[in-house]
Formats: sequence, C-alpha cells, structure tokens
Amino acid sequence: MKNEEIRYSTVRLIGPDGSQIGVVSTKEALEKAKQYGLDLVMVSSGSRPPVCKIMDFGRYMYEQSKKQKKVKLSSNVLKQMKFRPKIDEHDYQTKLSHVKRFLKGGNKVRITIMFRGREMAFTDKGREILDRIAKDLSDIAEVESQPILEGRDMRMGLKPKKISAKEGDKK
Repeated sequence: MKNEEIRYSTVRLIGPDGSQIGVVSTKEALEKAKQYGLDLVMVSSGSRPPVCKIMDFGRYMYEQSKKQKKVKLSSNVLKQMKFRPKIDEHDYQTKLSHVKRFLKGGNKVRITIMFRGREMAFTDKGREILDRIAKDLSDIAEVESQPILEGRDMRMGLKPKKISAKEGDKK
C-alpha cells in the first residue's frame, strides 16, 4: 500500500535515508513524504504500529522487477550440444569449447550423440565420444546423468563442478 491507501491512524516512519523518524500520524507522514517529493509506502503491516517508509515507489518497483528478472535468468539453464559418431577432431574441439563456455557460465549441458541409419550398429563409438567428453571436462564438470540410449540418440548430462574456497584462491 502507498500514500492515501494507508488506513491506519499512526505509523512508525522511516525516512528516505533509512533513519528512524518515529511514530507519527498518517497525515503527518504523508506531508513529510510530499516535502521530499516521494511516496509513503507501507513496508510492514504486521507490526503495531505499521512501518512505513518514505521512498520513490516507481523506482522501488522497477528495482524489484529487475531483481526478479535476474533471479529468473540466473537459474540453471539447460544447454544442449549435439555430436555425431563420425565427428572430426577440429569439430570436436570446437563443440567442446562451446560446452566449456556453457559450463563456466554456470549452466547445465546435455550432450547428445545422434545416430542415423546404419550408425545404430556403432553405439559403442557414441559411448566412447561421451566418455572422452567427460574425461576432457573432468576439471570443470561432473557427470550428472550417465550416458543412456533413447531411440536414435545417446544422451549424457553434465553440470558445473562446485569450486571450493581453497581452489578459488589458487586460481
């Protein structure tokens, strides 16, 4: 609630700089907020008297929405990289560098080996590629889900390793 929506006779008022002004009437609190050119916003209605703060409500809401968007974006995102059983060394290294970038960004990665036609007879080659990827990335990632064959695809999940404080100091 803000400004005239506040229906209490007295409120505990906090100034725009965070200082405690004290318990005042709601009318007086509104007048002080208008003097500053800001809004009177109820922070806590559960306490007696309710706590109100003088602040720019529009800016407050904007910062809250930015925080929520940041939390939404920073949550683990699942990235995917697709390989083929007959992958050339250069292509392997390029895709591996992309996977490293994803993992260093804090994202989980699903590695998929796609088999076509007669390649299904060589699923062991796909398993070798997934094992090689896990070995090459063992310093920054750990296997979240072991390789499994689903239809014509073989999948493996990787997640970034948690770096301990000691390891972080060494780098």
